[in-house]
Amino acid sequence: MKVTLIQPRYSTDFSEAAALFRWELEALDGLDGTSDLILLPESADIPALAKTAEERAEAFEAFNRPLLDAAKRTAKRCGAIVIVNARRGTPSGLRNSTFVFDREGNEAGTYDKEHLTPGESKYLDDGYTWRREKTQTVTVDGMKLAFLTCYDFYFYEAAGVLAKEKPDLIIGCSHQRSDTKTALEMMASFFAYNVNAWVIRSSVSMGEDSPVGGCSLAAAPDGRILLDMENRVGIASVEIDPFRKYEKPAGYGNPPSSHFLYTEKGRRPWKYRPAGPFVALPEDRMPYPRVCAHRGFNTVAPENSLPAFGAAVSSGAEEIEFDLWRTKDGEVVSIHDCDLDRVSDGHGRVWEKTLAELKTLDFGSKFSEAYRDLRIPTFEEILREFAGRCVMNIHVKTYGGEYPVPDGYLEKIVGLIRAYDAERYMYFMCGDDGVLERLGKLAPDLPRCVGAGKTPFEQTERAIRLGCEKIQLFEDRFTPDMIVRAHENGIRVTAFYADTPERARMYLSLGVDTILTNDYWRISRVVEEWKKDRGV
Repeated sequence: MKVTLIQPRYSTDFSEAAALFRWELEALDGLDGTSDLILLPESADIPALAKTAEERAEAFEAFNRPLLDAAKRTAKRCGAIVIVNARRGTPSGLRNSTFVFDREGNEAGTYDKEHLTPGESKYLDDGYTWRREKTQTVTVDGMKLAFLTCYDFYFYEAAGVLAKEKPDLIIGCSHQRSDTKTALEMMASFFAYNVNAWVIRSSVSMGEDSPVGGCSLAAAPDGRILLDMENRVGIASVEIDPFRKYEKPAGYGNPPSSHFLYTEKGRRPWKYRPAGPFVALPEDRMPYPRVCAHRGFNTVAPENSLPAFGAAVSSGAEEIEFDLWRTKDGEVVSIHDCDLDRVSDGHGRVWEKTLAELKTLDFGSKFSEAYRDLRIPTFEEILREFAGRCVMNIHVKTYGGEYPVPDGYLEKIVGLIRAYDAERYMYFMCGDDGVLERLGKLAPDLPRCVGAGKTPFEQTERAIRLGCEKIQLFEDRFTPDMIVRAHENGIRVTAFYADTPERARMYLSLGVDTILTNDYWRISRVVEEWKKDRGV
């Protein structure tokens, strides 16, 4: 089949948009009936850089419908599949969508860009991108099409998902205006080779001599680049067999196999970054109000234990809360009290014991004989099991002069968070302003929550002064005005605690964003009912 790529000139001067759009229409109208598939770049309905909401609205009004009509018209006139990227209106807002028109000019399907850039998320609907949904593909003329739109190309983990769909072509409507020819070819070859599909990519020219952008191309399943327009403005075509696949020996001397099937046999998925349907929404995206399982779901399992955290997460908890102390040998463990007596068969302070000594103690049988010989969890063990699966309210415990926070301790906690890729799934909670200040300097990207401390009625003002994102109220040591003041300053409010429906409803009525509870299931039902009644 003959694939035709259209590569328009791009401009950062929006006043050129109308002229550039006319060029796109003329390119479509000038095509003859010899092409089987015609591809235009990303945002073909915004042919020049739109810096403002007004310019984006103007482009949509002037170019969107004429572009889609021209694509349909060209598909029918040329008897070709025409693929174009443009804005698409949905009940939840505009989306960055790729439209596929079959040879009769009918819409065969659409693909909504999976990874919106941070800039796009400000003005396009991105709610769907945070949900686990089936991979979008379109079948036309017996060919299965998968898609990567611009920013999508940067997420190499998508290769495994696309490969399972066994597409024939990967359609790339792109800009990627800051990448070099080498980088753009490498990305296309990577996906072609790892998915065992043709990559057909159309972009925009940044100028004949530009070292970046452009590179409308075709990459074969073996990774070879068969066509690359570099930064030439115009139209180019290439003949391909869309159903041709590439197989290689599955290890030296073995029978041939696709690269994907060869690697699947030895895959170790737990070696990679958190990904897939088990990953929760991150802290900055998870909606409110929330319920936080205080010390885990501690009415069904021992507090601050892996079973308690697991029970909460598997029951749907958006957040879990736990407490951290250091051991005598500098390790980080989770237990609420500084004393061991209440929850274990040990005695003395946590920081007087090494981790090995703590691991010999029974932290389960005082809750129930069913949990006899349960061991204290380390912070790393918690992260290993739950990083990315919920938001973690991490209470960094302090105990005055008897328990100073030594150099290297906070650094170790932050290092573990980064090692387990949990930065977007946590916030620190502490009542010690000195510790919060140190954390702010050490890891300014990690959110912090001001605990009650010695001045609970000053929490909101302390949070403002410290630049913290949250406050955590304690029982009745707060006023409603503190909540109002916090919200006026963009600070979220957590409340400790509610174990009865009446108290939970009271907190919700006051505008509390997150409720800590020891009885996750009962309180989560109250919050769900409250949200349903208000259409939240």
